[in-house]
Amino acid sequence: MSKVLITSALPYINGVPHLGHMVGCLLPSDIYARYMRMMGNEVLYIAGTDEHGTTSEVGALKEGMGVQEYCDMYHQRHVQTYKDFNLSFDCFGRTSSEQNKEITYHIFEQLDKNGFIEERTIKQVYSIDDAMFLADRYIIGTCPHCGYDKARGDQCENCTKVLEPTELINPKSSVSGSTNLEVRETKHLFLNLPKLEAKLGEWIKTKEPFWPDVAYTIAQKWLKEGLQSRCITRDLKWGFPVNKPGYEDKVFYVWFDAPIGYIGITKQWADEKPTERNWKDWWLNAQNVRHVEFMGKDNVPYHSITFPATLLGTGENWTQVDYLKGMSYLTYEGGKFSKSEKRGVFAEDAVKEFPADYWRYWLMSNAPEGSDSSFSFDLFAGVVNKDLNGVLGNFVSRVLKMTSSKIGNFVPEGGEDTQVEKELIATLQTRVNDYLKYMNEMEFRKAMNELRAIWVEGNNYISVTEPWTVIKTDEARAAAILRNCINLIRIFAILSAPVMPTVSASMLERLGLKAADMPCLQDFDVNKEIKAIKEGTPFEVGEMLFERISPERVEELKQKFGSNK
Repeated sequence: MSKVLITSALPYINGVPHLGHMVGCLLPSDIYARYMRMMGNEVLYIAGTDEHGTTSEVGALKEGMGVQEYCDMYHQRHVQTYKDFNLSFDCFGRTSSEQNKEITYHIFEQLDKNGFIEERTIKQVYSIDDAMFLADRYIIGTCPHCGYDKARGDQCENCTKVLEPTELINPKSSVSGSTNLEVRETKHLFLNLPKLEAKLGEWIKTKEPFWPDVAYTIAQKWLKEGLQSRCITRDLKWGFPVNKPGYEDKVFYVWFDAPIGYIGITKQWADEKPTERNWKDWWLNAQNVRHVEFMGKDNVPYHSITFPATLLGTGENWTQVDYLKGMSYLTYEGGKFSKSEKRGVFAEDAVKEFPADYWRYWLMSNAPEGSDSSFSFDLFAGVVNKDLNGVLGNFVSRVLKMTSSKIGNFVPEGGEDTQVEKELIATLQTRVNDYLKYMNEMEFRKAMNELRAIWVEGNNYISVTEPWTVIKTDEARAAAILRNCINLIRIFAILSAPVMPTVSASMLERLGLKAADMPCLQDFDVNKEIKAIKEGTPFEVGEMLFERISPERVEELKQKFGSNK
């Protein structure tokens, strides 16, 4: 058994995530966590709301609330949304916790002591109409590198180039839209990344065989261009006050304390359950821990460069990321998700339309791993109707109804395997091995293709063996076929559990089984599992597992969620 530490990008507190956020980090991290548990590993899966910075201050201002009240409200909405989406966090915390403050202060003090913190007087954008210094992300203008006209002051999401707000062409405040901006001098603290560049470069070299291209390429691009010192303080009120004389009126930049939040959230969780786990067993001088992170590609620079450099600069033995799964973007009906324009499906609304497992399966079957992918309700309905309802749901219903009507509501006696069964078992074992391989490698689209192919093999088997015809002349043979099919339902439920936990549980429940009855996926043996349910075990037919989505419903959904087409 291995120890696997799994982290997802921390969602900003303002608002709730849309489907692109879900598939970009939250959902794949959950599926991997569930899979790793089923492989017999000790898993710690953590995330939390990212709560500091101007994002929270502006959001609270717009809603006429105090910042703490605002964060409390949205944190609960996040918690409920992820619960509805069946995300299996061991701990979902908050970057504003006292534990994160404690660790942030410690890491900063170590960096300062080791000579990696420098003081600078800088020029920063001040909005006269808003009467505030603008955080980098609240300044919008044209990227000087690629010409994208909606680049933020901290980073251009189009070319991923990290920016300083003063580099933007024709900048304006995204808070008010005002162009009445001026540059003022202000004193801040910087993390001296150039002094850490050599050490960081050597560390990244050790990740070359293990990081996917999207993460490794972005990290190498940064190193090739040469690292620049990064400002880690801000002129704000909401955040951790800087623990250095002369800087008490400033707070740490959200991108400094937020990644440290992984550690703080783990400590927060450990402090609540001190007899169960020590947070240091996972993060500080930890032994045999594999750390896997899931990020959208826009977050990759911070987690492949800035945060690792921060930890290296302490001189302490912090757990670093071993595998960084960077994801591209999911677009919506040919355009972008936009809450302000009421276009796109947001997670808390999605589960009001269809059960979470519909969305979980579609998103992972179309995960934007190598390049961007697009969501449309036509595509969504097609997959639900064909894969889920037509292949998996139809097989389960067909097998249980046929067995019930022809034999009874119990698992019939088995018989000797024929050549058909031997070929089925061999084919399924190959498919299962490939499915497990792709899940191990976090190649989720390929894994979902194999999962669907496994379901198809069940349909092929029942079509070839025709138990409804065989039973007229050889009841024992028909019973053996149907017993195999019922055991296939159990196999399908086990393999589907990481991506569709509720559907999996429903399939098992019909067979009188629970999730706790599922075997470890390590060394999964189809020949053994296809005979696992004892003869005479009762079952329930139940309702159809999935709802077919009509063309009329598709059009209704397009109108409701603002299709671009």
